[in-house]
Amino acid sequence: MNVTVSPTPSARRVGASSAGGLARLRAVLPLISRIVAAVGGGYALAALASVAVLALPVSRIQAVIGGMLGSFAVYAAAVVWVFAVRSATRAWMGLLVAALPLLPLAWSVWHGAAPAVSP
Repeated sequence: MNVTVSPTPSARRVGASSAGGLARLRAVLPLISRIVAAVGGGYALAALASVAVLALPVSRIQAVIGGMLGSFAVYAAAVVWVFAVRSATRAWMGLLVAALPLLPLAWSVWHGAAPAVSP
């Protein structure tokens, strides 16, 4: 005769809550990371792109308007990218790779080395 003894309901809750909570956290962390990448990383990439446009040899007014309009497309593309790739790590790496060429251009604008073209 096989007799199985099941733990009391309170014992099941304690064991299940710590193991289940950890499993749930592991399942939710990639999603949270993607959301942070989409909101924060997308914003940072769009801001870098809009500032980097000021380094182009066009008038300041055209560069500002072009940067503002382009930043919406960059932000939308970043959000789509973050949720389209296979992992949250690839999403962060993609944002970083996209930001690397923009960083020197934005740096030159921040430090006054951008070309001054009159309208």
